Amino acid sequence: MTIIANTKQKAVYVCRECGYLSRKWLGRCLDCGEWDSMDEQIQAEPKSKVVLSPTDKPVPLHLAPDGDEERATTGIAELDRVLGGGIVPGSVTLIGGEPGIGKSTLLLHMLAEVAAQEKKVLYASGEESARQIKLRAKRLEAIHPNEYLATENSVEKIISMSCEMMPDLLAVDSIQTLSCAEVTSAPGSVSQVRESAHKLLEMAKKENIPVVMVGHVTKEGAIAGPKVLEHMVDTVLYFEGDRSHAFRILRTVKNRFGSTNEIGVFEMKEEGLVQVSNPSEIFLAERPLDEPGSVVLPSVEGSRPILVEVQALVSPTNLGTARRTAIGTDQQRLSLLCAVLEKKGGMDLYGHDIFLNIAGGIRIDEPALDLGVVCALASSLLERSIPSSTVVFGEVGLAGEVRAVGQVDIRVKEAERLGFTRCIIPKSNAERCVRPEGLEIIGVATMSELLEVIFNQP
Repeated sequence: MTIIANTKQKAVYVCRECGYLSRKWLGRCLDCGEWDSMDEQIQAEPKSKVVLSPTDKPVPLHLAPDGDEERATTGIAELDRVLGGGIVPGSVTLIGGEPGIGKSTLLLHMLAEVAAQEKKVLYASGEESARQIKLRAKRLEAIHPNEYLATENSVEKIISMSCEMMPDLLAVDSIQTLSCAEVTSAPGSVSQVRESAHKLLEMAKKENIPVVMVGHVTKEGAIAGPKVLEHMVDTVLYFEGDRSHAFRILRTVKNRFGSTNEIGVFEMKEEGLVQVSNPSEIFLAERPLDEPGSVVLPSVEGSRPILVEVQALVSPTNLGTARRTAIGTDQQRLSLLCAVLEKKGGMDLYGHDIFLNIAGGIRIDEPALDLGVVCALASSLLERSIPSSTVVFGEVGLAGEVRAVGQVDIRVKEAERLGFTRCIIPKSNAERCVRPEGLEIIGVATMSELLEVIFNQP
């Protein structure tokens, strides 16, 4: 295909927050509503005539080239799990997370493991000097002769290095620090991020070089730059966790080559990020036994069952309006379950402050959490403990009914493996699930049945 172009330049104004384009300066962006966010840019308007060559023709789908299913493992089992089995050649992966959460640390560990497989890797950093990166790599013991380092901000130079070197993996830290010579705005602007990512994407697909990019996040928790950045790449991973906690969760939100429900669990130590192959035992290690307001929930993230502790504290309030606080889950869901427990369970929660916590810093949003929340709230309000050998899971409806959830068998098997002897689940699930030896399965259909089983009260 041949393009004959004649260009002329003119000034336009682009919102640095959302990428909205205007022909004149505006005090407030008409799209996202941000004030004083319009930056002037010089834009070339091409007047093109497209001439199709003989090879520019659509082909029948069954005659198209077959996809390459080969994956390259990163050497980090938790990361391979999240990626769907490894890195696909020519793919582009974006990793986002809060500052200091461990994105660059994970990148160095990954590069060292791939380099140990006798593969060349290139680390392009626009944020730190070579001295800083080497000091951190020595502390993490993540140095290998097959690792190459480039402290560069120009996306054109990074692409030229990659095309000349042809590495088996290119890592860019971060996409917000890169600049494209064709764009006049400052690095980190919407236009620069979009164009830099587009050039890296073109290079990855053309040369079949996998690219891993680090992306900064905004105060709202989304990856900074235009939303189109997440649409362009093949995989988007978010690194979650509280810097005051040792555990980190690597979660998939988009994956063209695998499931979007998998998570990887890491623990931050002095030597860097350490994989947690059995997170259930870690999350339950410090659980208080036979304590009111505590119950164990078998949750499922993707194909992985994880047993976590659900904690609730219900205490009389001194304020005019009682507080409802949830950490690790949706606060609106907590308010809904409190209303159901009052209406269908006959419990007075109106004059009480309620605090709910998923221990360990993990976040759970699946409906199976409902039964655990209800049991923890009732236990704390009544000051009656739930036996430490009991696990619960199930969805609670507005009418007080207990509804079925999915992936019951792997939840039950994980509970049995860790030594629990009683499992309270929805009645419809109990009729169909596998019953391991040594684990009592109790099915409940309503809120009243649940309270009777838990506390032996009508």
